[in-house]
Amino acid sequence: QVQPVESGGGSVQAGGSLRLSCVVSTYTYIDNCMGWFRQATGKEREGLAGIDTGSGLTYYDDSVKGRFTISRDNAKNTVYLQMNHMKPEDTAMYYCAARDGRFCPQWVGDVGSYFRFWGQGTQVTVSS
Repeated sequence: QVQPVESGGGSVQAGGSLRLSCVVSTYTYIDNCMGWFRQATGKEREGLAGIDTGSGLTYYDDSVKGRFTISRDNAKNTVYLQMNHMKPEDTAMYYCAARDGRFCPQWVGDVGSYFRFWGQGTQVTVSS
């Protein structure tokens, strides 16, 4: 399928960890940029992290650098977001997205505008 499919969301206590997964079709995955985004109620969408599936180069927003890690499994056409030391302010709907066969953009500003295919999202709730 072209549309990414996310999984792994849920509820966790502050300080805990979650790992999100995102699977796409082989055609969409190969030599593409995949990204993780989130949107909390009443807030703008944030671009958290991106990865070039071909090279493995990664990109992070400063707000999650050191806590979140994006990775890939080429054999499974899957991208992951490992989230550690989670905080209540991490509560949001998390989305996976794919570009259209291009490298990741510079990870600043509204990076989501560069992505074409979006998943339905998975809810993450962090309690204090």
